[in-house]
Amino acid sequence: MDGAATTLRRELRLRDLIFFDICAIVSLRWVAAAAHAGSGSFVLWILAAVFFFLPSAITVSSLSRKLPEEGGLYIWTKHAFGDQHAFLCGWFYFISNVLYLPSLLLAGIGMTAYAFGGLGQRFAEDRAFALSITLAVLWGAFAANFFGMKVAKWISAFGGSSTFVIGAVLGMLAIVAGVHFGIATKFDLLPKANLDTVNFWSQIAFAFVGLELAPIVSAEIRNPRRDLPRAAVISGVISAALYIGVTAALLVLLKPEEISPMTGLAQAGASAALKLGTPILSVLLASLIGIALAGQLDTWIAGNTRLPYAVGLDRYLPEAFSRVHPRWGTPYVSLLVQAVAATLFLLMAQLGETVRAAYQIMVDMTVIVTFVPFLYIFGAGFKFANRIAAVSGLAVTVIAIVLAAVPPHEAASAVIFEAKVVGGSVFFALLGWMVFKRNEAMRKKRVSVS
Repeated sequence: MDGAATTLRRELRLRDLIFFDICAIVSLRWVAAAAHAGSGSFVLWILAAVFFFLPSAITVSSLSRKLPEEGGLYIWTKHAFGDQHAFLCGWFYFISNVLYLPSLLLAGIGMTAYAFGGLGQRFAEDRAFALSITLAVLWGAFAANFFGMKVAKWISAFGGSSTFVIGAVLGMLAIVAGVHFGIATKFDLLPKANLDTVNFWSQIAFAFVGLELAPIVSAEIRNPRRDLPRAAVISGVISAALYIGVTAALLVLLKPEEISPMTGLAQAGASAALKLGTPILSVLLASLIGIALAGQLDTWIAGNTRLPYAVGLDRYLPEAFSRVHPRWGTPYVSLLVQAVAATLFLLMAQLGETVRAAYQIMVDMTVIVTFVPFLYIFGAGFKFANRIAAVSGLAVTVIAIVLAAVPPHEAASAVIFEAKVVGGSVFFALLGWMVFKRNEAMRKKRVSVS
């Protein structure tokens, strides 16, 4: 892995890492899902923060200090459990992000279109519109990432800043609308005991995923051993406050049943702007959501691209994955493969489903596939870091994986939903094992010849 430091450029400082972490963690679409679940989601936010997010921060910070190498979770798992488990950890994480990007875009584009009002609201959940715009933005983001961290870090900074402004705008609208028109929701801290709440628990824990992304780009951080733990603490506090604060603002503006899990953020802003006679605020919100989406998309593409690069250096993926562009210093082969894969999964998820149901399938499959690497992360944490934090994180991870397999009522068929979500997750596991075994055999053959 030493070669990583000589081919990738160290562009990221502490300030850049804070914005990078915030963009990785804070996805305001989860706020809409939390508000849709009702005021009881505040308890779920707190439980997820205490029993998953805090253990994640402790574990990731400790492992980043001990093993500050490019590849992050791949390297941690390799030291803890060996090459095959490291490959499967990295494989699942890469696949999870390939699935995550389309679902992120479907939600973000839906919110942006809705916030513009009129025809935008009509197109927000139209399949043809959502698919074409999602593909255009997806490939635009990959093209922008081609130019490396020197460019990508500024997109993350603008995206993170936009997230702050969105929170401030919605908070202001909630205060003014609450004073003049009253609070839309009767606040009850006990979560509702229904299927939506059960399914949402896995998503709210997933909302706190992201601290593990920055260590993957350790070779591009100027002082990873010092700055990664600092950034984790600062961005962690900010992220938790944003989630809880913006959820409260949405519930002040709208009743839970009126909030769409996909476009709820824009709904709340549009509703408040209409009541206050300031439609320009809805347009402003749409623009801010678009910028925040670009920052988040850029951040996840940047981190996820470096993971196959790290595995490629170990020759458990074809050697092409370890190639770096001579001018821009980016793993361009990994970037292209990720773009093609994300496009294919987006098209597959749309088959036979409405936009909302397709979005939910992407989310639930992403939750399962993403939490598998956390079994390894917390396992490595149990071995090398804080055991109490690791056990807490492992428990939440297992619960989240099980609950993500529960079909929502929006699914056209529970059987088809399970086939796509659970069957798809099992398929990825078998495919990853086969890819590893094939490349392991080729690696051994190369060693024996040399």
